[in-house]
Amino acid sequence: MSTTTSSKRYAQAIFEIAREKNTLTQWQVELKKLAGLMQNSEFIAVIDNPKVPFELKSQFLKGIIGKTDPLTLNLGYLLILKNKFQNIGQIIEEYDRLFNDYSGIKNAAVTTAIPIDESERKNIAHQLELVLGVKVLASFNVNPSILGGIVARVDGALIDGSIRSRLEILKRNMAGINK
Repeated sequence: MSTTTSSKRYAQAIFEIAREKNTLTQWQVELKKLAGLMQNSEFIAVIDNPKVPFELKSQFLKGIIGKTDPLTLNLGYLLILKNKFQNIGQIIEEYDRLFNDYSGIKNAAVTTAIPIDESERKNIAHQLELVLGVKVLASFNVNPSILGGIVARVDGALIDGSIRSRLEILKRNMAGINK
C-alpha cells in the first residue's frame, strides 16, 4: 500500500515538531501508542461511526489512551476530526523513514531465494553497511525465483547479486558471442 499524501504531511509535521523539541524517539513511542488503538474494535466502531459526535469521540479517545503527551492527544483529535485515524500506520511508516534519514540510517529491502537465519541476516546487513558506508536497517523476504544470492533495494537503488541475473547476463553474453 502506498502512503497517502496526507499521511506524509502529518508525518512531516510531527517530525518537524519532534526535531524542534528534541523528542524524536519519544514520538516514535507516542505514535505506536496511537496505532495500538486500531487493534481495539470498540475504538474503531466509535470513531468510524458518523452518528457519534466529535465531542464524544474525543472524550472516548482521551479515556482509552490514558496518560499521554498533550500533543499526542491533539494529533489523535485531529486525525479523528479529519477521518484520518485509519492512516496512523502510514503516518508511522513515513515518520520512521524521516527519522532514519535524519539519523543517517538507510532502509534496505533484501530478497533471498530461501529463508535465512538471524546470523545470516546480520551478516548481510553488515555487508550492506560496508558497501554503502552508512547504517542499514534491513527487512527480509523470500522469493525463490531469484534462484540464489540476494537482491537488495536501498533508497531506489538496486543491488542485484542474484543467480538469476547472473544467468541472464551470461545468456546475453553468449548470444552476442555466437552472432
